[in-house]
Amino acid sequence: MFRCGHQSRHVPRMIMVSGVPGVGKTTLMQKFVYDWVTGKLYQRFSFVFFFKFRELNRLEDKVTLETMILNQYPYLEGQLGNILQDPEKLLFIFDGLDESSHDDMDFRSSRLCSHYKQAELCGQIIVSLVRKSLLNGCSVLMTSRPTRLALIDCCNVFQRMVEIIGFFPEERQMYFENFFNNTKELAEKAFNYVRQNDTLYTFCYLPSYCWIICTVLSKSFQPTSSAQQVSLLPKTVTQLFAIFVANILSNHSLYQSDAQKLLRSIGWMAEYGVMNHKVIFDHRHLGSFQVNNKSKLLSSFLMESEEPVYYSFLHLTVQEFLSAFVHYADYTPVRLQKSLKEARSYSDGRGEIFLRFLCGLSDSSTRSILSGYLDGKAAMSSRDVITWVKNFLSEENKVVGSVDNKQRLLTTFFYLFETRNKALVLDTLKSYTIFDLSGIHLSALDCTVLGFILQACTSVEKLDLTECSINAEGLERLAPVLHNLQNLS
Repeated sequence: MFRCGHQSRHVPRMIMVSGVPGVGKTTLMQKFVYDWVTGKLYQRFSFVFFFKFRELNRLEDKVTLETMILNQYPYLEGQLGNILQDPEKLLFIFDGLDESSHDDMDFRSSRLCSHYKQAELCGQIIVSLVRKSLLNGCSVLMTSRPTRLALIDCCNVFQRMVEIIGFFPEERQMYFENFFNNTKELAEKAFNYVRQNDTLYTFCYLPSYCWIICTVLSKSFQPTSSAQQVSLLPKTVTQLFAIFVANILSNHSLYQSDAQKLLRSIGWMAEYGVMNHKVIFDHRHLGSFQVNNKSKLLSSFLMESEEPVYYSFLHLTVQEFLSAFVHYADYTPVRLQKSLKEARSYSDGRGEIFLRFLCGLSDSSTRSILSGYLDGKAAMSSRDVITWVKNFLSEENKVVGSVDNKQRLLTTFFYLFETRNKALVLDTLKSYTIFDLSGIHLSALDCTVLGFILQACTSVEKLDLTECSINAEGLERLAPVLHNLQNLS
């Protein structure tokens, strides 16, 4: 990543790594540090400082760069002044820009600091490093979800943009073989099942989903498994996470009433976190949402740090799933409408996965996976969400040419895909005769979703995919449904 660019002829110092949730951004950064520590790569750096935005969010008051570093690396006290004298040998890694709650993260800001002892808000210090007013000559490596990057003029700030594209097909098979390393027969059985399911197979390009799929399949394909369990193999992301949570709960079946209370309390805490960009919680949050930290189930969903004690969900996507599920486990119409409105209002995309899960849970067969933990009014939640999807499409989504409208159309395809409701797709898209997605980069997963929509929606006559950069796997997903169209660009 730090090699000289062919066009610029310069070694890049400011690099942004982009990737969708679960594709392995944090793992890549950890591997980066590991390779540096073991002497395999990047030996041009004398010091690598690793920060996670989720932990930096706790720095609410003004701090100095010196305090930020010593807070993480206290053993450098007394040496730090000398270390910072040679910026060209320093690398700062900031993981998870999309998790940052710092409103001052404006990369075009003119308010910059120039000395490591100068006190500023944490976000301004990071921007100053990237903009080279602080420790000019140092290198910065940052990661983010694409939704947050869409709001930043990155090209003028970062000299290199890197996208993690996930596992290639042969790597997916390798992952299954490694996961089921004790049973070759089980590895083949699980992989063959996934290979025959286009949707599941596409999800496997994401390492974290690959792990969850393997975990779910390892339960379903055990010799003692019932036919009923095998029939619950996932077809959507929502179903995947529902089965994942159901498997956790099945290991604690003696505590079902405890589980219902816990799912509601951590669900509302998760939702608060999604809406307020919080992924780290302390005892005050647990108390505020009446989370029982003595529950035997808590460690199945939350990880606890050492001193100072704080909690975070197993993965941000697990937090996003639980934040949607709580609206079906503890239905309140006013609260649901407020959350729907709020999630759509955030331009940084923080509510996007939450909304997909909310739509996915509107499907009764998906909800049935966790039926024992639902509110008696869960069907009313489903009705409200479906009404919202219909209104959202009719009010906002008349597609005409602009990139925003194209992106919004693709977003709503994901909502509809998660519902698995072909009648809803037909009803809400019946006025569309043209889908214009030209110029939008379409991943294999996007193509899987688009394929589902085209299969259900017979009114579409023309599809414009000009300059969509679709790869071979994406074309495989689209090929079976293209015959429904009269015109294809």
